[in-house]
Amino acid sequence: MKLVYFAWVRERVGKAEEIVTPPAGIATVADLIGWLQGRGEEYAYAFENAGVVRTAIDRVHAKPEAAIAGAREIAFFPPMTGG
Repeated sequence: MKLVYFAWVRERVGKAEEIVTPPAGIATVADLIGWLQGRGEEYAYAFENAGVVRTAIDRVHAKPEAAIAGAREIAFFPPMTGG
C-alpha cells in the first residue's frame, strides 16, 4: 500500500510517500501507526502524539479503528483549520 505524508508529518518522516507491506496482524489505522512508530526515530517523532495526526484511506477521512484491508493509499496529515 502507498503511504502519503503531508505538512509536518512529511517533514518529520523525511519523505512525501512510500510503498509498504505491513506485517500480518496490522488491521486498523491505529495498528498501522503503531507499526510505523517502531520503524525508526523519524517515524516515532512524526507519530509521537498519534491522536493529533489525521488519516485518510483512499481519500476518505478515517478514524483510528478503521480497517485498512484493501486500501490502496493511506494519507497522514496534521489537523486542519479553515476560515
